[in-house]
Amino acid sequence: MTTESFSIGRRGLLKGTGGLAATAMLAAPLSMLFAQNASAAGTLGASPYGPLFPTLDLETGLPLLKLPRDFTYRTMSWRGDMMTNGQPVFPGHDGMGCVAIGRGRNQRLILIRNHELGAVREFGLLDAPGTYDTNVRGGSSVPNSGGNSNIVVSSTGRYIETQPSLGGTIRNCAGGLTPWGSWLSCEETLDVNSNGGIKHGYVFEVAADPTQTSGNPIIEMGRMPHEAVAVDPVTGFVYETEDNRNFAGLYKFEPTNTSGRVGSLEQGGKLFMAKVVGENGKLLIAPNLGDSYQLEWVEIDEPDADPANVSVNEGSVSYSGGASGPFAQGYEKGGLVMSRGEGAWTGPDGLLYFVDTSAGLDGSNRPGRGEGAVWVYDPRSERLECIYASQAKVAGNNPDNITVSPRGGVLLCEDGGGVEDEFGFGERLLGLLPNGQAYPFAKNNIQLSNSDIAKAGKSTSLISEGDYRNIEWAGACFDPTGRILFANTQTPGITFAISGPWQRGTL
Repeated sequence: MTTESFSIGRRGLLKGTGGLAATAMLAAPLSMLFAQNASAAGTLGASPYGPLFPTLDLETGLPLLKLPRDFTYRTMSWRGDMMTNGQPVFPGHDGMGCVAIGRGRNQRLILIRNHELGAVREFGLLDAPGTYDTNVRGGSSVPNSGGNSNIVVSSTGRYIETQPSLGGTIRNCAGGLTPWGSWLSCEETLDVNSNGGIKHGYVFEVAADPTQTSGNPIIEMGRMPHEAVAVDPVTGFVYETEDNRNFAGLYKFEPTNTSGRVGSLEQGGKLFMAKVVGENGKLLIAPNLGDSYQLEWVEIDEPDADPANVSVNEGSVSYSGGASGPFAQGYEKGGLVMSRGEGAWTGPDGLLYFVDTSAGLDGSNRPGRGEGAVWVYDPRSERLECIYASQAKVAGNNPDNITVSPRGGVLLCEDGGGVEDEFGFGERLLGLLPNGQAYPFAKNNIQLSNSDIAKAGKSTSLISEGDYRNIEWAGACFDPTGRILFANTQTPGITFAISGPWQRGTL
């Protein structure tokens, strides 16, 4: 941990704060700052937006969310709503990015949304312009149901339609936006289709115009249980997270074609794994706030290699298990180890943010089974720093997806099964404060009876009544102006468009 490196995370987080908070942070001695951070790691911070209240959906009239006063929202593209191809909207709403096309009154926002599904008989194959694996699983009649759909929204956040874009994939968990206005959709799997031996675990590019989506895997970005990516807008390099508990690397893909156009990444490139300078196999699975490291990169010779068994050893920590082929190669060359790499996002200042959803210690002091952490990486200085590390469920319940607003504010999506705080039970959208604390910006308040489902104009044959407050948030992203926050709840599968006085707080 070094004094100069802490300015990386502080520089990014201060962009979204008010002047008084920023001045206090800059004036505080570093030792005092870390003392405050350490004592606050197990508690929530105070929200600059104020307390949360049940808020009615402007579309259905149902109190599906708890939000601060003066914030409103609309729901759209629920599971079972009709897409333009005549299929119902698939469930498993997950990672998502927002692309603006056109200008003025003709501008449209395109939400490119993942569906984290495997082979599901009920839904079948998502019939999309770009399709990868159309084979059924083994000798059964069940095809791969994962993929992407593109939601077309007006510039004011009004829903227009849902278009299918990518099909024939598995467990499309998260991904990342490209500077040229497409989405990189990541398969979180190492599955092989027994009917034809078709491999999965790749990254696919999904265009804002679905007809430009090829369905071709970008094989040289590696075959692994991908989670998310963040693209450096200066170099065009793609940074990738991996979700495989305590066998997760951090990767960089340097494309051969740097033109920055839809399809350019499919022409291949070189894959690298992060390594801490001067330390082989460094474990980052239980970080402390403010930990920082200088990185270098080791090349992965065979990005498409099969999984392998790996033994990890550092000090008193030793364990073995199955790992992806890229991880096995990178670790052998000294690559660093994260617990479960999840969300990734590129901030407006060019900093890259990565989530490790289970970083930390559990009640038995087992590393890599904690409540989660956030790292920020500066690709210019090659510094990686921990800017948030939850030490209690109430302070952060396994954050997953992450986004950064155009103003520089960091927002996390919880995926830990729900938590009780002063605003009741439910999963939360959490903002980050400059001192390393999180605060609740929104709570999942979805509790549906059959009459509620009917009131919303949805089908009880596709959406079941029940308490969904423990369901994860996913896919949080702002429109390019920062006026609208879009986000998903994975089940029953709903996309939200949230608006309000963002200037009051850090977002």
